[in-house]
Amino acid sequence: MAVTPFDSGLYRDLFHDAEIGSLFSDSAEVRAMMLVEGALAKVQGQLGIIPELSAAFIERSCREIQVDPTGLTAETGVNGIPVPALVKAMRTAMEAPEHAQYLHWGATTQDIMDTALALRLRQVFALIEKRLEAVLWTLADLAEAHAELPMAGRTWMQVATPTSFGAVVASWGLPLWGLHFARDSVSFGFKNVSLSGAAGTGAAYGPKAAELRQRLADELRLGNRNASWHSARNGIAGLSAWATQICASLAKMGEDVLLMSQSGIGELRLGGGGSSSTMPQKQNPVAPSLLSALARNTIGANTTIQGAAIHRQQRDAAAWMSEWMALGQVCMGVGRALTVADELTGQMTPDARAMLANLDDGRGLIYAEALQFALTDRMSRPDAQAAVKDLCQSVIAEGGSLRDAAVAKWDDPGLGALFSPEAQLGLAPADARGFADMVRT
Repeated sequence: MAVTPFDSGLYRDLFHDAEIGSLFSDSAEVRAMMLVEGALAKVQGQLGIIPELSAAFIERSCREIQVDPTGLTAETGVNGIPVPALVKAMRTAMEAPEHAQYLHWGATTQDIMDTALALRLRQVFALIEKRLEAVLWTLADLAEAHAELPMAGRTWMQVATPTSFGAVVASWGLPLWGLHFARDSVSFGFKNVSLSGAAGTGAAYGPKAAELRQRLADELRLGNRNASWHSARNGIAGLSAWATQICASLAKMGEDVLLMSQSGIGELRLGGGGSSSTMPQKQNPVAPSLLSALARNTIGANTTIQGAAIHRQQRDAAAWMSEWMALGQVCMGVGRALTVADELTGQMTPDARAMLANLDDGRGLIYAEALQFALTDRMSRPDAQAAVKDLCQSVIAEGGSLRDAAVAKWDDPGLGALFSPEAQLGLAPADARGFADMVRT
């Protein structure tokens, strides 16, 4: 097995996300850093910080020359950062030392790497947003279609009271809807230019430092914090936390689907699944299991990133390196989870007959709570609770149904109307339709 299954050829179709993976490749990182170097030279030329002719040459060269990331390996291993080797390789490839001397003028490695990261994360974020919206729409359709389909609500893994499948679907989607709404504040935190120099003061640029940073932000269509974020990693930590919450919400759906589709429950049929090596009758629920696994891994990687937000002094190599090792896994995890979730929701088919059978086995015990409250018009709540509990124990021990026992005990045929799933769905159908309406407006 590869060090990370995300980059494994064997597990590629299980864990890997090609679109997001391409943005976390060595070539994508190098290309983004070169674009930043070119944009920096361009705006420096506009402000007269470096000669305009050299600026134009550098900006054009950064788009045209090719740098093999593997050629930067040895120096990166020694320096702990790739930019010195990259700048050297770019100057060599430019074959114009009179212009190339102005490449990377006044910048520090972290300025280039963090700005390049912001460019790549902007693309990653757009993919996540698009996929999150697709999942929400699929869930909205599913919730509305089954708003009144009754099933057993379960607490502590035990049958509790009736709900509807549409309401359960809405409960999967509501956290995602909230995260969808939080997207602007999340993106505000990381879509920013970094240009602050060695210790975050921008002193190398003199009085033009602030204007230069703003022009670079405008050129790259990034935000500007008007301050160094070399050691202020809240934007990256916020993105990671947001992505992890998406994964966790999708994993909750996956866990529920696993339970609803297991043998003996059979409330959901899944259109896709995996085969067993020895048991031909099985169709393993791969997709919901994958959602749960992806969330667990993402939570672990996110823990690293949250810890990496603790930077010492103005710049901290150890914390920064920790971020490098974990951020790609978080982004890959959420990207893959959203794709799997969209496919899974499109494959779900609820089995109404199985849901009804699991809701009431004929004894009607699931309606005990409703009976308790109905009896409060003739006795106190504690007395009603005790009376219904005794009646339930009698049905469990001796057989029969709670409905018949209640009607007989209180000689009230009207109590029989309580014992139907439709009568006890409460707000479940409205919640399901309300979620669908929120997503569509």
